[in-house]
Amino acid sequence: MSENEISFEIRRASFKLHTELGPGLLESVYETALAYELRQIGLHVVTQVPLPMVYGGVQMEIGFRLDLVVEGKVIVEIKSVEILQEVHFKQLLTYLKLSGLKLGQLINFNVVTLKDHMHRLVNGL
Repeated sequence: MSENEISFEIRRASFKLHTELGPGLLESVYETALAYELRQIGLHVVTQVPLPMVYGGVQMEIGFRLDLVVEGKVIVEIKSVEILQEVHFKQLLTYLKLSGLKLGQLINFNVVTLKDHMHRLVNGL
């Protein structure tokens, strides 16, 4: 399955989830529910994936944690905030660069209408 096909399934599952749960819940709730939805359609999903960083030539094991990695190809960064800030986009781009993955989805579930709050970021795709 390509990154684009995975991205489509992530968006579809996110719409379903948002329709059923609505806005205003904790990020961890959306993360758990989205992982469940994606697994239900047969996708391999790993949650809270550690992403080490190298600083000063030393690998630091607790660098970052990726909310979801789907099929080993797409990072999903989940937010439940009033307004996405520029730092949220930069955070996902940094995760893509450090992981070597090419596609990420930034999704803010704390909104009335989800369609304008799902962002696709690419790293050399």
